[in-house]
Amino acid sequence: MSPRLNRRTFLQGSLALAFSLAGPRVLGAAQGPKPLPGSLAGNPQLNAWLELGADGSVTLKTGKVELGQGILTALAQICADELDVELSRLTIVSGDTQRSPNEGATAGSMSISQGGLAVRHAAAEVRALLLDMASERLGVPAARLTVKDGTITSAKGSVTYWSLLGGKALEREATGTVKPKPAASRRYTGQSVPRIDLPAKLTGEPSFIQDFRPPHMVHGRVVRAPSYGAVLSEVDAASVERMPGVLRVVRDGNFLGVIASGEWQAIQACAALARGARWKEQAALPMDPYAWLQAQRTQDTVIQNTARTGEATPARTLEASYRRPYQLHGAIGPSCAVADWTGEVLTVYTHSQTLFDTTAAIARMLRLPEDAVHGKHLPGSGCYGHNGADDVAADAALLAQALPGRPVRVQWSRQDEHTQEPYGSAMVTKVRASLAPNGDVLDWAYELWSNPHSTRPSGNPGNLLAGRSLEKPFAMPVPRNGGPPNYAADRNAIPLYAFPGQHVTTHLVTEMPVRVSSHRGLGAYANVFSIESFMDELAHAAKVDPVEYRLRQLQDARAQAVIRKAAERFGWPAFDRKPQHGRGIGFARYKNLASYCAVCLEVLIEPGSQAIRVVRAVLAADAGEVVNPDGIRNQLEGGLIQSLSWSLKEAVQHDGRRILSRDWSSYPLLSFSEVPPVEIELIDRPGDPFLGAGEASQGPTAAALANAVFDATGRRLRELPLTPERLKAAASP
Repeated sequence: MSPRLNRRTFLQGSLALAFSLAGPRVLGAAQGPKPLPGSLAGNPQLNAWLELGADGSVTLKTGKVELGQGILTALAQICADELDVELSRLTIVSGDTQRSPNEGATAGSMSISQGGLAVRHAAAEVRALLLDMASERLGVPAARLTVKDGTITSAKGSVTYWSLLGGKALEREATGTVKPKPAASRRYTGQSVPRIDLPAKLTGEPSFIQDFRPPHMVHGRVVRAPSYGAVLSEVDAASVERMPGVLRVVRDGNFLGVIASGEWQAIQACAALARGARWKEQAALPMDPYAWLQAQRTQDTVIQNTARTGEATPARTLEASYRRPYQLHGAIGPSCAVADWTGEVLTVYTHSQTLFDTTAAIARMLRLPEDAVHGKHLPGSGCYGHNGADDVAADAALLAQALPGRPVRVQWSRQDEHTQEPYGSAMVTKVRASLAPNGDVLDWAYELWSNPHSTRPSGNPGNLLAGRSLEKPFAMPVPRNGGPPNYAADRNAIPLYAFPGQHVTTHLVTEMPVRVSSHRGLGAYANVFSIESFMDELAHAAKVDPVEYRLRQLQDARAQAVIRKAAERFGWPAFDRKPQHGRGIGFARYKNLASYCAVCLEVLIEPGSQAIRVVRAVLAADAGEVVNPDGIRNQLEGGLIQSLSWSLKEAVQHDGRRILSRDWSSYPLLSFSEVPPVEIELIDRPGDPFLGAGEASQGPTAAALANAVFDATGRRLRELPLTPERLKAAASP
């Protein structure tokens, strides 16, 4: 049976005698079964999470993977606290389909709120089990035992975790009934522990999938179609097969690749293949994606419909529309993967954020049993969201199957990454508000038009480029918005403000003129930009300070606290009014259930060029209990800077057939010299639930930017990115 499906096969051992005791101490547990916390619900076996070796080692296993967010360090902090061991004793196994619990995607700011919660409860329960075993052995009530770095001590002597277990596995399911430690008793949580993944990266050791070089490795490259839906009609493979170092030319339908001994040989051979290939192109890309979105057949869902009570008569009505373009992930390192086919088992090394689902899709694509594909995660050099990682893994798998016994490394080019990856979807929003005489909102109507925000593999090879390119292609499934409100396109479309009347509608367009999928924050980026820009418009129409206007329409005290904290740190009331300078604020609670975040920006509009320069940024956030303050600050600051790049620079360019954003000159990013100083204020709430912070700052930043530009110029920009050309056009009559 597959080790992925039967985790009892890993580290077999019996603790029948030890666990024939009454079980762990139940501290204040309620009667009756409850859902297990976080990711424990899908992975209840304790040995899926923790392994205690006879040598004193502790292995923490997690399905969440390191993307640069510092997640492995935070999980280690949580585990070390609950298990009462030194942080240095921990080894972490992350993203291994044969060893890690399947926690689904590393996405949605849920690694700590779901994975961290599971680790906390699993470690607490293991500690309770070990204390019960020690109590039995030492003849001392468990309440009188103390633990320090895995050594359990009493007046009658001491034992260690390792001697109690003898290296055997914890063959027991979690009950979820053991209460974790109180916040005051935690040693590591709440501390800025240095990141465990950074030393190797800072000293130049091989850390990324792009650096990985297993023995006997060869190199593969794939010829990409020049446009969406292009069909390969002919190719000169024979001459390429005679080139130096070429080992195989592989063609299966529209999939065309080459394997060579050396990387440069693979690059040259791929270029020769591309020159000799003939394609029938059929793509027709809309020159105006916003008009195109609104003209398509849509799946309409009303996600909020609250009727206002009372007989108040609106004094006026305001409305506006906002736009967000297709945007790249812009990973610094183009996607890469290594695959090794033995003839029986395929091992895939990948930086995919959906390791389990991606390997399942590859298994189906190759028509292999799922347990014949072993996925191992290695970090990629820069990406949050669905970029080319899954597709390049499928490329490597197909090429490796053509050359058994040799690991095949496939490295996408910059042009591959820019033109083939799934983009963040373009969006159009429309908002209308009926106002009371004092300017407060009485009725709020919001509509959004969007393509889907996830075409991740999900176990389906039709969601892989290679899977759709084969002679017998897999059909791409019709994408869905998926989940409850606030899940994808409509993430943060429901305002957190206490408007009496609310009507929010999602218009989902499943037809995709360009390939789209998960982009950091999903629909929240455009929805928060729209809502918070319009809130600023309403405040100015009411002649009310934008901070005060928001505060008086919020009933959530934590939301109010974050806005006040950001405004106070920024010095909002005392802002120095200088020519061409402006201030702006944006706020949201990510997904209306994760972190609260407020951003204040100061901008300078350069005379003449009208270039927008952010000169100062202040951010305040409430992420519940903070595990690693420096880690959360890094996530919030990085999100803010990335959002500034999106909001000032980034939009995918294309003509009627092909993608034109093929390199950094045709898709510019924010430069280091354009990054403002960023000040972060955290509101820590020890003992409260983890909320997740990785995607909290993108939407508020975009809105704060547009609002600051308006404050500086009196010109309202409603289409992203906010370029000098658009600012100049807004000044024209």
